[in-house]
Amino acid sequence: MAEKKNAFERRTLRRTLRYIRPQLPQILLSLLFSLVSVVLTLYVPILIGRAIDGMAAAGRVDFSLLGTMLWRIVLCIGLTSLLQWFTGMLNNRVTYETVRSLRQDAFNHLHSLPLKYLDAHSSGDILSRMIADVDTFADGLLLGFTQLFTGAVTILGTLVFMLSLSPLITLVVVVLTPLSLFVAKYIASHTYQMFRLQSVTRGEQTAILNEAVGDLKLIRAFSHEEATVAQFDEVNQRLRDCSLKATFFSSLVNPCTRFINALVYAAVALAGAFAVLSGGLTIGTLTSFLSYANQYTKPFNEISGVVTELENALACAGRIFDLMDQPPMEPDPPHPEEPETVLGDFALEDVFFSYDPARPLIEHLSLRAQPGQRIAIVGPTGCGKTTLINLLMRFYDVDQGRISLDGVETRSMSRSALRRQIGMVLQDTWLPAGTIRDIISFSRPEASEEEIIAAAKAAHAHSFIRRLPQGYDTPIGEAGGSLSLGQQQLLCIARVMLSLPPVLILDEATSSIDIMTEQRIQKAFLSMMAGRTTFIVAHRLSTIRNADLILVMEAGKVVEMGTHHSLLEKQGAYARLYHAQFEQ
Repeated sequence: MAEKKNAFERRTLRRTLRYIRPQLPQILLSLLFSLVSVVLTLYVPILIGRAIDGMAAAGRVDFSLLGTMLWRIVLCIGLTSLLQWFTGMLNNRVTYETVRSLRQDAFNHLHSLPLKYLDAHSSGDILSRMIADVDTFADGLLLGFTQLFTGAVTILGTLVFMLSLSPLITLVVVVLTPLSLFVAKYIASHTYQMFRLQSVTRGEQTAILNEAVGDLKLIRAFSHEEATVAQFDEVNQRLRDCSLKATFFSSLVNPCTRFINALVYAAVALAGAFAVLSGGLTIGTLTSFLSYANQYTKPFNEISGVVTELENALACAGRIFDLMDQPPMEPDPPHPEEPETVLGDFALEDVFFSYDPARPLIEHLSLRAQPGQRIAIVGPTGCGKTTLINLLMRFYDVDQGRISLDGVETRSMSRSALRRQIGMVLQDTWLPAGTIRDIISFSRPEASEEEIIAAAKAAHAHSFIRRLPQGYDTPIGEAGGSLSLGQQQLLCIARVMLSLPPVLILDEATSSIDIMTEQRIQKAFLSMMAGRTTFIVAHRLSTIRNADLILVMEAGKVVEMGTHHSLLEKQGAYARLYHAQFEQ
């Protein structure tokens, strides 16, 4: 288990370094500035020691020496401050450029993931990885750039200066200091899994929050507030517990190392005092040495804190890379085919498909949709209606069999080319944030004003759009803003009417619209469907009476096929569904 964890950490660290590599010139410049600022900082105690020696003799103060030392001290401090400002600016640029690249790659990969992965993972957890985990990674990375190298150089530089002053007392410091490193490493090695658990639990909490905010009306409608709060409280309590545990153990690093550093300082002071009494050191040199002893031990505290933060950052980076390691969709063929003329001739030949291999859904499905034909798909919930639409759109690929459009297998086409030939209006509306004009022209950004208005009129959306404060320039926020579900669906219909592709898919397209408006839109649909292959998924059987072909599905299989009247005469599954709706 430990070997697997270490291998994962090493792999995560290597991938992180690959993201940092493009910023190498700025990193080297930052390291140079850090090196110079550390040298200047370490030179200041030497100047202070000389100044003290210049006024330590009884009855004599060397004001000339004192003035020179003070001027040099001020100059060193001023240059150090300026270099530290530049270093901080460079470190920020390196960190956020790295994070930008990481988040951009993660977002791009998210769009290449198959729907199977997105359906199996909560959107809140994915959002937590993309936002909270990347932010935590940025904080750890910035702290590492800011303090890790500076601390290491400070330790080495201080050793050099201390050796030049007193090798014997330096030996005392070097012998005691490794205790601090041992304590820091021991605690940090035990906090990685704690921080990873904290990150995972935070993802669960984000998922619950995302669902609670998005479905607040539904929660209130079913009086489910207490259960939702209880669920949130349980995850929130677990997040509290694992966060406190991780923070507690990580916070032990600083006081433990400070205690050891205090012992080091006391040992140096005691050894230095004996050296002064024996004449081996001056008071000024002892002052410089004590300052170095303090500066030598201080980076160990900072580095121990940095190690803890880097453990947290690597845990978060691991979750981001885990998302990026998910296999993408099957790529489009290198030389995709396209029908010369798309007429809408869809054919399914002996198709097999299941979301879970252990639970077969669609088996031996064969179907032919002639160009211009209106095909209705009906059946009970969970019978495979929407699954069939997903296969036609290549949101999922078939396990076995073949789906072709005008003689060309859809897997031989690029997904974008296939989907350009299909217009969809779904039961669940999706509207991007923007103006009404942007929403309707989403399918054809180059459409003219007259075409947009004509599409809105055909969808019976023009009348309510005119009543909006800014008409077609009215901005609509996320998830449709203040528009009703019916108005949102009218805009989705107008969006498809603007593009008018050869194939239409209407999945409960009028489910959120009142009966009077639906009757008017059905007329618009009739003109829109003329000459186009149309797949209609419907629960209200009254809307599909005029379909050329009705498929009745049960458990992933087409159990009946025919027109409205021929299926009623069979007195089978369709007749049972129809009479169940209209028996009253």
